Amino acid sequence: MRVTQSLSQTQFLAAINTLESNINQTQNQMGSGLQFTTAAQNPTAAGSVNNFNQALAQSQQYGTNATSAQTNLNTEDNALSQVQTQLQALRTLALEANSGTLTNSNRSAIATQAAQIQNSLLALANTQNGNGEYIFGGFAAQTQPFTLSATGATYNGDQGQRQVQIAAGQTVADGDNGNTVFNQIKTGNGTFAVSATAGNSGSGIVGATTVSNPAAYDGGTYSITFTAPGTYTVTEGAAATPVTTGTYTDGGTIAFNGVQVTLSGQPATGDSFTLAPSTNQSLFTTVQNLVSALQTGVSTPASSTSLNNSINAAINNIDQALSQSSNVRATIGGRLNSITTQQSVATSQQTQLQQSISNLQSLDFASAITTLDQQNTTLSAALQAFNLTQGLSLFKFL
Repeated sequence: MRVTQSLSQTQFLAAINTLESNINQTQNQMGSGLQFTTAAQNPTAAGSVNNFNQALAQSQQYGTNATSAQTNLNTEDNALSQVQTQLQALRTLALEANSGTLTNSNRSAIATQAAQIQNSLLALANTQNGNGEYIFGGFAAQTQPFTLSATGATYNGDQGQRQVQIAAGQTVADGDNGNTVFNQIKTGNGTFAVSATAGNSGSGIVGATTVSNPAAYDGGTYSITFTAPGTYTVTEGAAATPVTTGTYTDGGTIAFNGVQVTLSGQPATGDSFTLAPSTNQSLFTTVQNLVSALQTGVSTPASSTSLNNSINAAINNIDQALSQSSNVRATIGGRLNSITTQQSVATSQQTQLQQSISNLQSLDFASAITTLDQQNTTLSAALQAFNLTQGLSLFKFL
């Protein structure tokens, strides 16, 4: 094939264009800091980078979810810590009010303080997070969960508990609904509660109550009735099935079917006390009952005994509320630990993914500079060679 001058020039220009294209590509790489910016430049590596980027984005979203859940749980834990502080203050007031040296005016003042604590507890139960959501509303996060009522407070939320995904196959509850935290509180000692019958005329006051033998306690409802001074009969259920009889001394313990009940004072003939399985009672009902009892005042020995029994019942229920809030806080701590652990795992995973992406796509600047120098040198030499060959002609040698 004959190589003409025109063909030679065409081939040379094509080679020059290729060199210039390579230089532009290297310069673009140095400008972006990436070995390639399109899949066409390196299809295999681009596919791997795309997969890594998807995994990284998913991990980062899990991280965002975890941070949000962590913030909500910390907000809830702080609110419950303040609830416990208020409950401890309320318990102290109840113990103070149980003194026989106080006047009705003194108790009325304590009732006012207890009502103020009730307002503080309501505000805490209506705590909002940074997004304006009520943390104790369940799924109804835009609805104020609690409003005061004549018997305590009404719950306006639902029973929901929002689950947040913090890793593949792992979710965590980012809060607790107010019904669980504030309403589902057991009365009495958590297993059963003992109450004095309205109309008792003696001075019998309910003291400590315990389950001495869980295997023997059948969860029934019992009546302890004093048939004569110092003599009692225990019956079970509406049928008044006889269980046991015995004698009582002030401060003594009445035991039967795996339970023990301590009484003080002197119950009158015909006085009775009911032992029944614990039920759920709202914290706000407990506070309201205490306020109402303190506001009623004392006018007779029987009313004084009734007030003592009401205050003792309130103290037991406050203790149960403290236990409930402690249990919820324990679960919050467990969830926060899970989040912290997963965040550590996610940080390590994201670092590895970013390193893998960098290994595939990030530019080695030292190598790129060397390549660019070589490409520029090659281009310069090629242009010089072209100029020389263009000047060559047979007429110069004639």
